[in-house]
Amino acid sequence: MLTIPDWSDKTILIVEDEEINRFFFKTALKVTNVNLEFATNGFEGIEMAINNDRIDCILMDIRMPVIDGYEAMKQIKVINNKIPIIAVTAYAQKDDKEKMLSSGFDDYLAKPIKIELLINTFL
Repeated sequence: MLTIPDWSDKTILIVEDEEINRFFFKTALKVTNVNLEFATNGFEGIEMAINNDRIDCILMDIRMPVIDGYEAMKQIKVINNKIPIIAVTAYAQKDDKEKMLSSGFDDYLAKPIKIELLINTFL
């Protein structure tokens, strides 16, 4: 059974270029009352992470325009290595997960994402 947390005091930055995926995160996380910020590419994600000290966690898509998720994560970690960054990707092979975790991501979610798994990732 899924326990719905109250994250009204938390902010998650979602770095995702696909509008339908941003809509999914907004809808799925609405029940938690979390504050959401959105960036549509890696460059915007870096800028937002650097300029907003209220961000508690980042969900980072891997394949994006301008700057991909790997490079964005690395640049953010140089500035703030304490913020958890979770890779979000359609790549779901075992080697892909290991590659993402070994490259510096704190966790990994494979698309399509189940709402319960999404929420439990933060608990």
